[in-house]
Amino acid sequence: MSKRRLVITAVLGGSSQSEVARKYGVSQGWVSRLMARYRLRGEAVFEPGSRAPLTSPGAISPQTVELILQLRTELTSQGHDAGADTIRWHLKQRHHVTVSRATIHRTLVRAGAVTREPAKRPRSSYIRFEAEQPNETWQSDFTHYRLTRLDGSPGADVEVLTWLDDHSRYVLHLSAHPRITASIVHATFTSTAATYGDPASTLTDNGMVYTVRFAGGRGGRTRLEVELRQRGITQKNSRPNHPTTCGKVERFQQTLKKWLRAQPNQPTTIAELQTLLDIFREQYNQHRPHRSLPHRATPATAYAARPKASPGTDRSSDTHDRVRTDKVSKTGNLTLRHNGRLHHIGIGRTHAGTHVRLLVHDLEITIIDAATGEVLRELTLDPTRDYQPTGRTGRSARDPKNE
Repeated sequence: MSKRRLVITAVLGGSSQSEVARKYGVSQGWVSRLMARYRLRGEAVFEPGSRAPLTSPGAISPQTVELILQLRTELTSQGHDAGADTIRWHLKQRHHVTVSRATIHRTLVRAGAVTREPAKRPRSSYIRFEAEQPNETWQSDFTHYRLTRLDGSPGADVEVLTWLDDHSRYVLHLSAHPRITASIVHATFTSTAATYGDPASTLTDNGMVYTVRFAGGRGGRTRLEVELRQRGITQKNSRPNHPTTCGKVERFQQTLKKWLRAQPNQPTTIAELQTLLDIFREQYNQHRPHRSLPHRATPATAYAARPKASPGTDRSSDTHDRVRTDKVSKTGNLTLRHNGRLHHIGIGRTHAGTHVRLLVHDLEITIIDAATGEVLRELTLDPTRDYQPTGRTGRSARDPKNE
């Protein structure tokens, strides 16, 4: 018999609360509270109650929980990634709601919306690499997609070619063709280079449309190899049976095909497929947060945030250009060291806590929001001043503590 039942039985039998407390080695206050609960709840008081607090001020609201689950359903149905990081980005950018990644994950687990994959290889086990500048390396590959006949049966198998910037994951080119040939690869490269400038290097697998280095010397070079040599562009190829070397474009193709399969109206012709590819490219570049990029920026933001590399660019000898990441202080300032001296740059309290990227070319400085790509300030550094004011009139322009 539990102590609660013994105590209550003794009190109901006529013993005083003080006598019962001494007999069972408990405080009289505890006996008094127990009897009050017994009169209120009856025999349910014999079972231990929950120790959880009655209220949890830090818990998210039911409306936020519903919004998280709604975004999960919406993104999944459209064929997009719908993990906690992606949902967090959409909550902040579309609904101005800030929730931690861990809270979103717990919400999805409680709702049964997460399928655990215990055998999945952890991300920490991979050796990651990426180019330091946009246009430093372009990755390319092609994949297959099957069209659908008007009666809903499987149609012709076509191929989709991609040119992807290694640094930013920006999709430079995406097109569908009956078959990918060396001429198509050459034509798409030259048109893409005409739009975005020549890259410093390219990275592909050893497909015959890219290189004939494993053809035994019979057939010279492909049109792409000749073009790259003429422009001074370094051509890099992955080792045979090592697809992870071109992992960024391989992963992009998985994301693309997942989205295509989720479309309610499957393409019946190459023209219809190309329309879908154009839509996806716009969404992927401009509106989809990329979890591999700093602060979940979009590829377009990352591509525009840094100076572009070009053939023959030697970044190691470039001592005047640099790129820094920082966070705006609570007082709305950033610090930058120039010629051994620390300078304070005013941004404004409204941007406190914002992660930014500083593009520094000698004394010319551009400060960009790392998440959105918005230019927050452009200035020419005055080496004679410790504080670089924003130029606004009033007290805040004179006193950095009030900025």
